[in-house]
Amino acid sequence: MSKILVIAQILDGQVKKSTNSAVTFAARLASFLGTTYSIMALGDNLDAQTGDLIRLGADKVLKAESQGLDQAIAEHWSPIIEYVVRNGPYKFIVGPSSSIGKDTLPRLSYRLEAGMASDVVGMSFENGKVNYVRPMYAGNVNATVQIVTDIEVVSVRQTAFDAFEPVERTSPVEKVHVPLPPEVLDRIKFDGFDKSVSERPDLTEANVVVSGGRGLKSTENFKIIESLADLLGGAVGATRSAVDAGYIHNDFQVGQTGKIVAPDLYIAVGLSGAVQHVAGMKSSKVIVAIN
Repeated sequence: MSKILVIAQILDGQVKKSTNSAVTFAARLASFLGTTYSIMALGDNLDAQTGDLIRLGADKVLKAESQGLDQAIAEHWSPIIEYVVRNGPYKFIVGPSSSIGKDTLPRLSYRLEAGMASDVVGMSFENGKVNYVRPMYAGNVNATVQIVTDIEVVSVRQTAFDAFEPVERTSPVEKVHVPLPPEVLDRIKFDGFDKSVSERPDLTEANVVVSGGRGLKSTENFKIIESLADLLGGAVGATRSAVDAGYIHNDFQVGQTGKIVAPDLYIAVGLSGAVQHVAGMKSSKVIVAIN
């Protein structure tokens, strides 16, 4: 029986919500196909996250643990996942459309000679085949595509699927050990990770986002946005034009070439409403625009 393999994303010791959204997609797919899904995680030591992974409803949790895997280097992850897929019953490989997913899954697709649907926001079923829905042209149109290869690789947009609600259950845990040859390990080395430290919630997971555009006209005026976000317990966002103008760091950019968000409340201040920005926030539940 063909099964589904979900690639989990763990950051700072926590299973990211983007993984829960990918699991929701996998659970729906499994229901249609009459099959089950497994979850695979890669890292240095995953003992602390095993319980959270089990509660995501999988029939099995696979753990690949080795020094350096915490850094999510695609050149190291992809051959390990490839080994699991080629030696298991997995036909569908699903992962979040995050920075890690965008780096790892296309590489995995190439190694498996498999077709890939990226940034999927929906699906339907026709004559036993899966139709994947993915946005194109800055989200102005949706394309419906089918994958015709034996193995199908899919990256899932987090904002398009509700996060899977954890359930109490027991699932077997299997350790995966795939030694990587020196030439693979030596090809790329992890040098460091520059992370901005903030008490605000992660931009992609915040319930409230306050974004500013070029209309704010200065870095000083952006501090007003930051104060409002702090009062509301939210995150700060920005348009590309504001980033290009130097008002704020590009870590805060929302849009087609930035982060995709879907908060309960999105407050837009001084934005022009460019389609590239709208593509990154149009799934917000309530949008308040201040011209």
